[in-house]
Amino acid sequence: MSDPGRASSSRKNFLVRLWTVLWRPSGRFMFATLVIFGGVWGILFWGGFNWGMEEANTLQFCTSCHEMRDTVYQEYKQSIHYQNQFGVRAICSDCHVPRDWLAKVRRKIQASNELWHKILGTINTPEKFEQHRQELAESVWAAMKANDSRECRGCHNVSAMDIHQMTQAAQQGMIPGLQAGLTCIDCHKGIAHHLPKTSDSSGAQTVASH
Repeated sequence: MSDPGRASSSRKNFLVRLWTVLWRPSGRFMFATLVIFGGVWGILFWGGFNWGMEEANTLQFCTSCHEMRDTVYQEYKQSIHYQNQFGVRAICSDCHVPRDWLAKVRRKIQASNELWHKILGTINTPEKFEQHRQELAESVWAAMKANDSRECRGCHNVSAMDIHQMTQAAQQGMIPGLQAGLTCIDCHKGIAHHLPKTSDSSGAQTVASH
């Protein structure tokens, strides 16, 4: 049968030894001090990193440069994603930034390429933007096609849709599209921004308007 007094003494001795190790001087700093300050700075860095990412997801940030503010932002304000009968607004990051954390970080890293083009002035005038609109649109369409319109599905869930309450025109596009295994962007190009003038997407634009 174990001695309760001895067990208590053993635990006390262990705590004393642990305390001594933590606070024993190690060079100029004590180990416990390093752990505490390392933990605090780690929390501050992690919090600051996430705060920065979320700030970069705001509409104010996305439209802070004239390249976006004077072109696609103006188009977006005329779209159903900006104003609708339901009072629900989808902003830039809802459509262009993943919600999953790792995918979001990867997208932010990819977006650093846009800073280089900001410096180069690749689309710093409306005329230059129009010259690159087809290229920009196709890049976004390809990414959305590859991930099965993941960002669209952050708000739109097919299993929650009552297709039979849609307009007849929408049903005529939606039902065959689902049966064919199409993804959102296959039919809904041009729903928030103007289509490139050279784009062969007239059918998609018609569907997007419903």
